[in-house]
Amino acid sequence: MSDYTFTHQLNILIHVISGCLAMVMGIIAMIASKGNKTHKKSGILFLVLIAIVIITGLIGVFIFKVNTFLLVLTLLSGYQAFSGYRVLGNKKSLPKLLDIIVAITALVSGLYFMHYIETIGLIWASGIIYSTVAALFLIIAYDFVRYFLPKNKYKNRWLYEHIYKMIASFTALLAAFIGTVLPEHKPYSQFLPSIFGTLLAIGFILFFWRKNKIKKI
Repeated sequence: MSDYTFTHQLNILIHVISGCLAMVMGIIAMIASKGNKTHKKSGILFLVLIAIVIITGLIGVFIFKVNTFLLVLTLLSGYQAFSGYRVLGNKKSLPKLLDIIVAITALVSGLYFMHYIETIGLIWASGIIYSTVAALFLIIAYDFVRYFLPKNKYKNRWLYEHIYKMIASFTALLAAFIGTVLPEHKPYSQFLPSIFGTLLAIGFILFFWRKNKIKKI
């Protein structure tokens, strides 16, 4: 085995293990009581592991020329996780330079992918590809629009935004994993995890909305 092949295989191994561990940490964070030590630690580990997934994904695309769409799916997961975490420290939705830089970087990455989509050997259904890129652009658009929302309108929305983005990030990883492991079941193995994640996020949001409403009463 050549050094090139060994490095490629090692990068794939790190990418896969990090992605699997990130999903485990995501499940622990969802199960744990919100705000306690377990929830916070598993959430931080989730973010660290996603960062490793993104780095190894970038290496795979630009050095080893692997399928580029998986990078977009990884970027979607990574951006949602980053933005969902930053909401916790920016509950008033004030513009911050780091958030703007990361959002623009994610937007440019998505546009780069769309520009070269005709020349990339894609193995995923076109509907999955365009919906994934559209989801990335919609999240970025929302993150810019929210800066113009009045503080009193945004006051209690940060929690629901955090819930949606973190679960959506987990779902993107899950979709990448199942879509890759079960390619013979496409496109169901690609979009069913997204449907599951959306329903899960709605369930959590409704639960905490009702809980907060009861507290106010």
